[in-house]
Amino acid sequence: MTLSVSQASLINRHVLIVEDEYFIADDVAQVLERAGAAVVGPAPTREAALALLTSERVDIAVLDIGLHGEPVFPVADFLRTRVIPFIFATGYSQASLPAEYRDVATWEKPFDA
Repeated sequence: MTLSVSQASLINRHVLIVEDEYFIADDVAQVLERAGAAVVGPAPTREAALALLTSERVDIAVLDIGLHGEPVFPVADFLRTRVIPFIFATGYSQASLPAEYRDVATWEKPFDA
């Protein structure tokens, strides 16, 4: 089996999933694990995500923008200070993001693995 470049780049990478909906988090985890990533979390809240970021190895993160009605942006800011790449998982368009996050790639819901 030949791996795509995107799959090969996830092998042995620790990917934090920040998502408050269990079934969505599970779907994302399965996709990432099939691509060779080690999943960290999922974290359903900002507090849980920040705790994992201080206690676990994280190479990349997938962030749901809204967590139980709270924006995930404090987690995004923490990742930026640590120079850890991340993407937003969202049903919203990139244009609806605050200006300081419009450079961040999005993985649009519903997901297409």
